[in-house]
Amino acid sequence: MSSIKKLAGQTVWYGASSIAARFLNYLLTPYLTAKLTDSSYGEMSLVFAAIPFLNVIFTYGMETAYFRYVHKDEFKKDIYNTSVVSIICSTIFLTGLLLFFNSSIANFIRIKEHPEFITWSAFIIAFDTLSVLPFAKLRQEGRPVKFAVIKITGILVNISFTYFFLSVCPKVYASNPDSPLLIFYKPGTGVGYVILAILVQSVITLILLSKELFQFRWQFNKLLWKQMMIYSLPLIVAGFGGMINETFDRIMLGWWAPVQNVEAARAEVGIYSACYKLSILISLFIQAFRMGAEPFFFKQAEGQNPEKVYARVMKFFVITITVMFLVVALYLDIWKEFIRNPKMWTGLKVVPILLLANMFLGIYYNLAIWYKLTNKTMAGAWITITGAVITLIINYLFIPHFSYMASAWATFACYGSMMVISYVWGQKHYRIPYATKKLTAYIVIVVLLFFIHKGINAAIDSTLLKYISATLLLGAYCLFVVRIERKEFQKLPFIGKYI
Repeated sequence: MSSIKKLAGQTVWYGASSIAARFLNYLLTPYLTAKLTDSSYGEMSLVFAAIPFLNVIFTYGMETAYFRYVHKDEFKKDIYNTSVVSIICSTIFLTGLLLFFNSSIANFIRIKEHPEFITWSAFIIAFDTLSVLPFAKLRQEGRPVKFAVIKITGILVNISFTYFFLSVCPKVYASNPDSPLLIFYKPGTGVGYVILAILVQSVITLILLSKELFQFRWQFNKLLWKQMMIYSLPLIVAGFGGMINETFDRIMLGWWAPVQNVEAARAEVGIYSACYKLSILISLFIQAFRMGAEPFFFKQAEGQNPEKVYARVMKFFVITITVMFLVVALYLDIWKEFIRNPKMWTGLKVVPILLLANMFLGIYYNLAIWYKLTNKTMAGAWITITGAVITLIINYLFIPHFSYMASAWATFACYGSMMVISYVWGQKHYRIPYATKKLTAYIVIVVLLFFIHKGINAAIDSTLLKYISATLLLGAYCLFVVRIERKEFQKLPFIGKYI
């Protein structure tokens, strides 16, 4: 149980910072949906949909390769130097390409009026890429406090500058257009200031990581780099496919939404993107888990009976995300208030679908350890490509008829397929004794509870009674799980003595 406790501790430390950072960022959702029109919000979402694709190309799996090889004695002295030198050189080259083709990329994602958004995004990606390995170094060395402080500081900077640009500057401009505060302010920039605020965040973050970044030396181990690239190249394919699954539906929605013009298509993207944010609770936990789990899984592989540990981790993970599903799905009338533009509430029906999809994605991340430990990273690429094909086909066929509902179901089908394929394939190469039937039952039960609550809501008009029924259903599920898993929970510190 000590290993589970250690992972929990890492997830709390790294996860708390990631959750705090992303939750602070999440708090921008009500602000931005109030400040921006659905079309402007959609325009912003299209830019943010393109950035992750470029992040995959810029980082090309180096972070995972770093965790994989840093434990090998023959490479410990060279791993950081080689990785950072590689990242710096490639970042300079790729940033130059983005700046050269900024107009073409802007036209591709249907924001041709604003090629400057791509220019600013190029620098965001560059600075974020240079921060990846310093952050990985902090995680590897077990320094969560500095990791957390930098993450949260970056988000606070982002929020502060977003508020300054969108709220302070317009008021100052209206009263005193010649104010020195407005030296960089242009009224027509609008949503572009959201991007500029992120650029400021990226610069500050890299400055705070400068000590870790500049601990490298200009030394390059060609043999190590070749091995890292062989290991990580399939992860690029997997990562690129993952971004198709995660964000490309916004771009396709902008292309094919069954509306009359580009402005209306952007509005559809804005509605879908805002409602997607409501699956944030599960997404936050998955992000937190991944931050602690990746280095933990590789270290655990060197111990005794790691398969048993992985199976227990999966059990606690599924229990946690099923509870989170109910917390969001049963109280959706509360969560929707984070979207301050009531016009966007028309898209709330996608939220339960996306919650389930993100549950599948989280389970897939757990399952994916088999191909990382067995060096069969190409398997991960094929699985993700399969998911990407499913995403593209469903969106292509059904967006023209069902708009963002097609995108939601495509995400569900994609992640569900990836989860199943990874489980079946992984059990053949690296068998882990997952409690498959029990965990499947937990997922089915929470879905049934959601539909029961939906039926109750249709039958009663009282908001209070709806919340009472939601609380009773959530409580019943938690008690059920505790009863079934009593022996497991009794072994947990701080919890077991109360059960």
